[in-house]
Amino acid sequence: MAEVLERICVDTTQALAASGAGLSVILASGLHGMSVASDTAAARVEELQFTFGEGPCIDAFATGRPVLVSDVAEQATGRWPVYAPAVRQLGVCAVFAFPLQVGAARLGVLDVFRDRPGPLSRAELGQAFMLAEQAVLALLDGQERDGSHGQATPGWSDVFERRAELFQAQGMVMVQLGIPLTDALTRIRAHAYATSRSVREVAADIVARRLRFDTDDT
Repeated sequence: MAEVLERICVDTTQALAASGAGLSVILASGLHGMSVASDTAAARVEELQFTFGEGPCIDAFATGRPVLVSDVAEQATGRWPVYAPAVRQLGVCAVFAFPLQVGAARLGVLDVFRDRPGPLSRAELGQAFMLAEQAVLALLDGQERDGSHGQATPGWSDVFERRAELFQAQGMVMVQLGIPLTDALTRIRAHAYATSRSVREVAADIVARRLRFDTDDT
């Protein structure tokens, strides 16, 4: 599953003359499942949205509508006061997010990043919607195979395992610091940003007890 989705990200980058593309699976509750990307730089930009809790992917998933920002410098600073400056430093000048959904069921978002400002053309928008549809079909196929045959493939079962790990990490930080669960997630996100790591990596360290938040070094 991850390889199929990464291939779609690479195809998206090539088809839309983009600098990178990312795809995030998001659970019905709105919580982040997993992300893949066309390359490591795009993966970093994709993960920042979940580190900060804001960005085109999150907005597209919440509204079920594409988010098209042709100039991050002019159009996104007020909308995403933390995310926008961070991605500009990484060379992202334009972002476009396309929700992955079937009817009312939302599966995730396909994000496109460009290192130059400017809108997508009508033809490019058509290609983007076609690529988003390919991603939806891939996700549904993976869900069916995992659910019907019980195969231990890196698909939806892996998504839920990663979410369970993050929930466990939140609970551990909540107990360590004596704070609400939502504040625990904020602390995990802040640590991920400060150490230039993904939230998933930090959660794994917390669960494995390689990282504690009730010590002076965090």
